[in-house]
Amino acid sequence: MEDWQDLREALAGEGYIASDELAMALHIALTLGRPLLVEGAAGVGKTEVARTLSLVKGAPLIRLQCYEGLDASHAIYEWNYQRQLLAIRAAAEGGETGRSVEERIFSEEFLLERPLLQAIRQQTPPVLLIDEIDRADEEFEAYLLEVLSDFQITIPELGTIRATSRPHVILTANGTRDLSDALRRRCIYAHVDFPGRETELQILKVRCPEVEPALARQIVAFVQALRKEELEKTPGIAEMLDFAAALAGLGVNDLTADPQVLQATLATLLKTQRDRGAVPTEVAQRLAGRAA
Repeated sequence: MEDWQDLREALAGEGYIASDELAMALHIALTLGRPLLVEGAAGVGKTEVARTLSLVKGAPLIRLQCYEGLDASHAIYEWNYQRQLLAIRAAAEGGETGRSVEERIFSEEFLLERPLLQAIRQQTPPVLLIDEIDRADEEFEAYLLEVLSDFQITIPELGTIRATSRPHVILTANGTRDLSDALRRRCIYAHVDFPGRETELQILKVRCPEVEPALARQIVAFVQALRKEELEKTPGIAEMLDFAAALAGLGVNDLTADPQVLQATLATLLKTQRDRGAVPTEVAQRLAGRAA
């Protein structure tokens, strides 16, 4: 990519409409070989950045989903203990003992690669997505800093494994907790908001070209108005696309035509009972009327 505009167009070619700020930040991260930290509310398309970049680069996507209690054995590597036990038993039955058995069971044959180790052992640079890093513990975040600093991992039984190729790293965060200054300093930063009306309309046209233009405008206006309601789970872009696909599949061409159908299709947008109760038929019709 010669510049960030080429990158933005390449992403658009794969169906991801990136803002100028995001495209520039991603371009800088790729140019400098630095991780990109993408923050924003759930549903704005943070994870999709990594998936689309893997398509643009023609590179494998390796994903590490973070959660509370995540440790190195699940993120980096672990030994296949069941196979090791079977190998030890077979060796004992054959009269083999001692160091030779130990060296054999702690070899590549019994090593289980987890996302971080898998990422640095690819022949060509993969896209490494570290998703929702703010859900992991601070201890894991500190360990991750070491990996991202040198792109090498030390396995006591095998030694230090250095990156065959340097992965393109994208981290996402939803604001569950504050990230450390050390992690932020190491990353290029981008914040992704819900798109404006024209951008979201463009996303809908690219991802659901079968939706009629008039209905597409209604859908975007309706969903953006719905996001202003007091909801537990604000519908994201993926939910908007599901809503559009459901309406198109039902042959709907006007949101105000059938209140019952509109209310039923809200199942694609509202994901808790409380939110469903907060948007009864009369509220949905009011929002649809404004969107028409």
